[in-house]
Amino acid sequence: MVRLTLAVAIALSAFPLYWLFVVATRANDVVGDWPPPLLPGPNLWDNVGRLFDAEQANFLLGMGNSALSSAVVTVSVVFFSSLAGFAFAKLRFRGRNALLLVILGTMMIPVQMGIIPLYLIMVELGWQNRLEAIIVPSLVSAFGVFLMRQYAEKAVPDELIEAARVDGCSTFRIYWTVVLPALRPGAAVLGLFTFMGTWNEFLWPLAVLEADNPTVQFSLSQLSTTYYTDYTLMFAGALVSTVPLLVVFVLFGRQIIGGIMEGAIKA
Repeated sequence: MVRLTLAVAIALSAFPLYWLFVVATRANDVVGDWPPPLLPGPNLWDNVGRLFDAEQANFLLGMGNSALSSAVVTVSVVFFSSLAGFAFAKLRFRGRNALLLVILGTMMIPVQMGIIPLYLIMVELGWQNRLEAIIVPSLVSAFGVFLMRQYAEKAVPDELIEAARVDGCSTFRIYWTVVLPALRPGAAVLGLFTFMGTWNEFLWPLAVLEADNPTVQFSLSQLSTTYYTDYTLMFAGALVSTVPLLVVFVLFGRQIIGGIMEGAIKA
């Protein structure tokens, strides 16, 4: 019974992705057919070609911008979050708990409330329609600091840090050679969440960028016009935009799953 329930749940979860693929391989005139087509068609490469030829979307540029910004933000968030998490978990300094509460308090503020002040800052810096406006505000994550702090609390024994200090290691060297390798599974999970969140971000790029310098989600929104919607083109774009996420998961899936299982066992 449990296996049947899991099979049904997997099928229901996977069907939207399969339907996305089916529509991306069909012509636009069969999208509204009933019963709907359930097998892939022959038009996938034609739709993908039209996708990259669509001048109003700048899809190739959007893919490149999203790849660059997502990679930079992911590396930065993992580095600074693991460094701050190590400090909050293992270092003793005045005001540590109060500062951690302030950081956690920022997570309670809706992102939408900060768009206007952040946009005004970008205007003052002259970063409208530039990737710096997408990258710089996301270089540090309060959620990442909290996640790495919780992971470092359990994953890094105090005795290991003391032994490194006895050997003459500086605080940063302890972090780099002792703490960071121990945090690798948790960092992989954080990296995946950060990459996905940055890749799928839509509202802030829509506010600060323009159509001639978009991200991939901005480009997808440009595929639909007021008078006509080419669903096969939009679904082809959505299909292509999921490929980098699948590649990241395949490359780091083992460490991600290991980090989740290790956290579950320690809990």
